[in-house]
Amino acid sequence: MEPLYQQTHKQVHEIQSRMGRLETADKQSVHIVENEIQASIDQIFSRLERLEILSSKEPPNKRQNAKLRVDQLKYDVQHLQTALRNFQHRRHAREQQERQREELLSRTFTTNDSDTTIPMDESLQFNSSLQKVHNGMDDLILDGHNILDGLRTQRLTLKVGSLLGDREKASCFSLIQFSNCVYILMTCPQIVIF
Repeated sequence: MEPLYQQTHKQVHEIQSRMGRLETADKQSVHIVENEIQASIDQIFSRLERLEILSSKEPPNKRQNAKLRVDQLKYDVQHLQTALRNFQHRRHAREQQERQREELLSRTFTTNDSDTTIPMDESLQFNSSLQKVHNGMDDLILDGHNILDGLRTQRLTLKVGSLLGDREKASCFSLIQFSNCVYILMTCPQIVIF
């Protein structure tokens, strides 16, 4: 187990030094360095599986220490894998920004066409429809108000008729209503009110 552990540990340090070169590599060689690092990381992961098996076969007094060392190596390799992914993500974002910048710089801009129109037809139709609905609701409310006034007038006519006891006599009276007061005008002179 010890020789495999030492080889794996040495390979982890080599990957760490290659990660430093990755930052300074030119555009052509950066892919080659990335692929080499990824291949080394994959090889280390396979060695770590073998080391886990070997650490479980160690004598009981060394087993705990061996598992701890393998776990530490596994953590270091996972950290390197994450660092490589972060670098690749930053590189892809940087390359995409450069492509977009080049695309913008190479684009030729022209003036607007002379027949530029603003699509307002739908907005005008919507606004006029809302206006019609608004006016229709106003008319509906006014009609309802007039109907209620008519019902109040009929009720007062019926009340006067019932007070007088005769519907024919009640039709001789004209009701005039101002705010909350009702005035009864007598239009038939033959009726006498007590």
